[in-house]
Amino acid sequence: MSRRRRTGPVLLALLLTTLTTLTALPAAAAPAPGSGPPASAHVPAHRTGAREAAPAVPLPSLSATTTQVASGLRRPTALVAPHDGSGRLFITEKSGTVRVYHPDTGLARTPLLDITAAVDESGNERGLLGIALPPDFADSQEVYLAYTAPPAGAVTLARHRLGDKRAEVLLTQEHAEFSNHNGGQLAFGPDGNLYWSIGDGGGSADPLRAGQRLDTLLGKILRIDVSRACGSLPYCVPADNPFVDTPGARAEIWLYGLRNPWRFSFDEADGSLWIGDVGQGRWEEVDHLAPGRAGANLGWSCYEGLERFTGGTCPPGEEYTEPVFTYSPYTGGCSVIGGHVYRGRDHADLVGGTYIATDYCSATVWALRPDGTGGYEQAEIGEMPTQVTSIGTSAEGEFYVVNDLPGGLHRVSFAREEPTCRVERTVRAWGTGTTVDLTLTNTGDTPVHGWTLEFPLALGQTVVSDWNTDLVQGGNIITAADAGHNATIPAGASVTLGYLAEHTGDSSPPPRFTLDGDACAVAP
Repeated sequence: MSRRRRTGPVLLALLLTTLTTLTALPAAAAPAPGSGPPASAHVPAHRTGAREAAPAVPLPSLSATTTQVASGLRRPTALVAPHDGSGRLFITEKSGTVRVYHPDTGLARTPLLDITAAVDESGNERGLLGIALPPDFADSQEVYLAYTAPPAGAVTLARHRLGDKRAEVLLTQEHAEFSNHNGGQLAFGPDGNLYWSIGDGGGSADPLRAGQRLDTLLGKILRIDVSRACGSLPYCVPADNPFVDTPGARAEIWLYGLRNPWRFSFDEADGSLWIGDVGQGRWEEVDHLAPGRAGANLGWSCYEGLERFTGGTCPPGEEYTEPVFTYSPYTGGCSVIGGHVYRGRDHADLVGGTYIATDYCSATVWALRPDGTGGYEQAEIGEMPTQVTSIGTSAEGEFYVVNDLPGGLHRVSFAREEPTCRVERTVRAWGTGTTVDLTLTNTGDTPVHGWTLEFPLALGQTVVSDWNTDLVQGGNIITAADAGHNATIPAGASVTLGYLAEHTGDSSPPPRFTLDGDACAVAP
């Protein structure tokens, strides 16, 4: 079947295999085309004058750690901060409650909201899934919630006014066939509109073929104006939504071709959109779209990550936007948890302008940053607590995470920690082959006795032979252990190793390395 060239920035694909469905709940969009954030766009006061330039600290020199600040949450799913000067965080729980945390007083016992009677939490992935506060929350006291509703799990968007027991349901999408892939992220964009992600309807391999269909809200990110009503609708569809004039299409759609976009976020500095889309079984992916990318097709189920998906739906003549980052759960991951670009002050000199994400199962902290040439720097910079379901920010832009079980809230900190290893790469490519020689240097101050170097290969590369190492390929992940005679690397010393690989067109070298789990600096 013919297709047009996939478009968008490409980062080397990483690793290889993901659970068919989310192990737990984990399983966006941009301003109007070409407009960028309007002059009247809501920008929290704490961002004014914040440092926006990307710091010079190399990503492998960063270290992320967490400190638990609250416990006793029951399967928390999302968190958001009101910009009302209160210093609070609002945290949703799967059963249908919204809890309040304050740094001075801790987690309040009494819920801020309790909509358990309206929530279907049957199955592992149903429940209260997302929360968003409008720019005028301090005055309006309105809260927007995304949840699955009885009797058949319809994904539902409702507006609640604090102090009023009644709720106004704004929009629903039937979701009865399967209990998984509900999406659930809510966020107000820099244009003041509300964006909502919904998964593809669940099951394995997109059985509803929802990802590429425009007549359903499944597998989409939506964009609606909730500040007013239009006709019989309790909201309005912005006139510049991409499919307003497309026969048979749902006008609320902003982006399509998504599998389960559990978490997305806007970068407050430039209005761009970052999406963590949970994969089928081989690739987890992160997408990054510049403002104005209305109607972009993210590829599912024609593609999973950068790879053509066997048995997927590939309409002819489509353009697909490629992810900027992919990884395989081969080393213990299962569901990408999309995060945020750091725009706070406490760690601006370290991670300002850096996107942080994690994985529900592996807890690996991924750091991504545009490199200025169309690509992205990438590094593994630490671990989160187990089973993180959401990354959020305080009103000041500092990072917090909630984890599913045992149900805690954690503050995230960053520090500079120079890598204790460096890797230099020498690549010789020809035809369908490539050789890669690696020089691994111990830049720490103590010897390394016995070592394992892990790194991803680009999609389509297969190792044929290796030297000076005991190398094993698992999917697209290479585990290269010492060969015995080079097991000890004195401080300041180096060892060499390498491999011969076949490739299907991409002969690029590995983009990152970890030595015994610690990120290595990579020479240009």
